[in-house]
Amino acid sequence: MPSPSRRGNSDTAAKSDPAPPSREEPRRRVVEAAIDLLKRGGRDAVTTRAVADAAGMQPPAIYRLFGDKDGLLDAVAEYGFASFLATKRVDPDPPDLIEDLRAGWDVAVEFGLANPALYTLMYTEPARTPSAAFETGMEILRGRIRRLAAAGLLRVDEELAAQIIHATARGAVLTWLSLPEDRRDPALLTTLRESMVTAVTNQRPAVQEPGPAGAARALRAALSDRTPLSGAEQHLLREWLDRLAAEG
Repeated sequence: MPSPSRRGNSDTAAKSDPAPPSREEPRRRVVEAAIDLLKRGGRDAVTTRAVADAAGMQPPAIYRLFGDKDGLLDAVAEYGFASFLATKRVDPDPPDLIEDLRAGWDVAVEFGLANPALYTLMYTEPARTPSAAFETGMEILRGRIRRLAAAGLLRVDEELAAQIIHATARGAVLTWLSLPEDRRDPALLTTLRESMVTAVTNQRPAVQEPGPAGAARALRAALSDRTPLSGAEQHLLREWLDRLAAEG
């Protein structure tokens, strides 16, 4: 059995040993270098050699870490979606559902305008791998839409609403970025946002208007999986509600 003094020296040595480098650290360094090049020089500046030089690596290391340049660009886009996700403010019980929708749309557009090169890469480069951060962001959007539907404020089907909201925000950013600076009118963004609000929501609860479509959307959104109905009955009821909602 070692003496206390020798055991203490061993413990001290163990504590002074540097921690092994994280396996993710080289990937992070390369992604950050690629993003810096993207911001300063655009998409064409992100070459394998330039990224390797900026990250202090040899070009073959890029291929070992990401497979190829497309894999690197996928990682950069995923970083962008994760950064965007971090800006989202989620209120589970907003006092005004339509204002909450406007605020979420504004956050998406503001992120794009603040990160033009990264946003363009995120939404114009075809991704080879699904983005977990993008899907999480879409789930947040679907939660907003579900609350609108449950309150009888949704004018269209939930999936169509998600497509309209996402498409108008993305289109607003990419259109703005494509315009010369002297032709960028803030009214473009406001008009697109309000067009989106008009397209997907009602000014007052749809269940107060004649017709079953709004009530069907509200009931469908409010349905819980924990009901006395059997699985087959729930499926049939949702099919009926879908048909009634489509009539609107």
